[in-house]
Formats: sequence, C-alpha cells, structure tokens
Amino acid sequence: MAKVLMKGNEVIAEAAVHAGCKYFFGYPITPQSELVAYMARRLPEVGGVFLQAESEVAAINMVYGAAGTGVRVMTSSSSPGFSLKQEGISYLVGAELPALIVNVVRGGPGLGNIQPAQSDYFQVTKGGGHGDYYTPVLAPSTLQEIIDLTEAAFEIADTYRTPVILLGDGMLGQMMEPVEFKDLTEREPGQKEWATTGTRGDGKPRTITSLDLNADALEKRNEHLQKKFAMIRQNEVRYETYETEDADYIVTAYGTAARIAMNAIQKARKAGLKIGMIRPITLWPFPEQPFIETRDRVKGYLSVEMSAGQMVEDVRLAVDGRAPVSFFGRTGGVVPAQEEIYEQIVNISGGVEV
Repeated sequence: MAKVLMKGNEVIAEAAVHAGCKYFFGYPITPQSELVAYMARRLPEVGGVFLQAESEVAAINMVYGAAGTGVRVMTSSSSPGFSLKQEGISYLVGAELPALIVNVVRGGPGLGNIQPAQSDYFQVTKGGGHGDYYTPVLAPSTLQEIIDLTEAAFEIADTYRTPVILLGDGMLGQMMEPVEFKDLTEREPGQKEWATTGTRGDGKPRTITSLDLNADALEKRNEHLQKKFAMIRQNEVRYETYETEDADYIVTAYGTAARIAMNAIQKARKAGLKIGMIRPITLWPFPEQPFIETRDRVKGYLSVEMSAGQMVEDVRLAVDGRAPVSFFGRTGGVVPAQEEIYEQIVNISGGVEV
C-alpha cells in the first residue's frame, strides 16, 4: 500500500480499526477531537458502533460495558477529560477488562491550554486512580510508530486482560506525516471464555466485577493483579537506544521531546561530543535495563521533558545514584527547541572543544 498523508489523531483511529476495534465511546476535547470525528465516520463503514457520550465519565463506563462482552473497544481524551476517566480505569483494572485508552496530552494544570505537553506522566505511570494498580503505557514518537503501538496496545490488553494507555501529546495529535498501513485486513479478536455474552445454558454463569466486600478475598485479588503486573514488567518493556555504546553522556526523552532531542544529539555528535539517547517506548513498565547497563560507565544523564520534571524521577531510580542526572523541561504547552536542548548538552558535558 502506498503511503498516505494523515493527521496524528486520525492515524490512531485508523490504526485501531485495523487492529479490530469496532467500538468507540468518547467525548470531544481539544487537541484530540479529530480522533472522535474520524471514528464517527469510520466505524459505521466497518459495521462498528460509535457513540459520543454525554461526558468522559459516561464514556469510560460504556467502555467497561463493551469490554465485558469481549470486543475490542477504545476511548480517547485529553488531559482534563482523561482525569475524569480515572475511576472507570481503576474499575477496568479491578475487573480485568481489556481496552485501549488514548490520552493526547495538553498543557495544565486545570483547564490549561490546548498546546502539547507531557505533564500527565505521573498520572499514567503511577496508577492515576484509586487502589494498587498499574496500566501499561505506550508512548510513540512518530505517526508511523503510532500504527505499530496501537496494534501492540490491543494485543497487550487482550493478553493480560488490562486497560492499556496510548500516550501522545497535542503536537503528535495535530501534526501530519506520511504513513503506511501494511495490513488492510481488519482483524477480529478471538473468543474470550470470560466474556459476559451469555452461556445459553452451556456452562456456569459468568460474572465480571471489581467489588469484593470480603477483605481476605480482595487481598487475594490484589495479589493476583500484582503477579500480573510483574509478568508485564518482565515481558513488555520497550525502548530504543542511539549511540550509547561510546557515549560519555546520555539524553533520555520520549514522544515529541525525543524527536527534538535527537536533532540536538546529532548536532552535538558533529561537534565532537559523545552523546547518546535512551528513548523509553513503554513508560510503564519503565525500561530500567538500558540505564543499568550504562550507569557505571557514563558521566551523566539529561532527562528532557515537556513538563516540570516527572520522568526524571524514574530515571534517577534506574541510575541509582551511580551517575549525575540533570533535567531540562518546558511547561505549559511550550515545546523545547533544538537549540535549547543542545545548549543543555554542551553545559553538562563541559562545552565543545575549539
């Protein structure tokens, strides 16, 4: 198939359709509204169901109901709307229901603005809602990667019976790039023996709930979930490295910030500075291994983020005090410039030799 020029929000939607998603419940909020509009047109074409809910709270509970029947289902929002979904996400985790939840992050806190940001990192990687839980988080940096990670998100969701978050930002959602959908055949999810589709007298009734009033039983449920999270940590870590083999210093960034940082790193390399990159693709589980492998031989790390400093805490935990970890970030929807990141690289590395 030839490449087609598409907007990021629309790429997410089309990728979900190709992954077998035929059910979408959501509510428009900038900068992800095009995703909702695209699904409203596209899903009827494949025999699917689109419904614009009356609120984000309603939407996530509709996702809960659809997920319980075993279908591939998704919702999307942007930061304030995503916050409203947190109770429902906790319910999905507790009931072990697979779904894709998209957050196209905008500047905050509060209503903030509609500019791109990465300030929801804590929310998506540390649980977000109530209870002891995690959700896998995938963070693409290009529109082509969105296609691959959207498919991966549904596979992870079904494999582990868990909601999965696809995290982008306003820039990824609004930018346009040529992309290729290599598989034109929409996939159907397999039968799920736990789904509440009715037994028709064949087998025991199926019940899905996150309610357990017995403390001992609820503790066993939590122990089961923790074992599942451990499996996800073991099997689903994704990251990318660049020029880390001989690096004196390593920049770490994800999503849009990683794209910009890459240009700064390449400029630094041309200036004679040995700089590498670690790009987390899964934000949870966080890719600790590349930091463990490099922390005893590099001189330092620089975490670049579109936030006041959130991922940097996970970087410091992974580095475990073996090397200095610096931070550079812009907030409120301001996107860091290549020259700003380059200056930070020069500063931490002691400058360019003349």
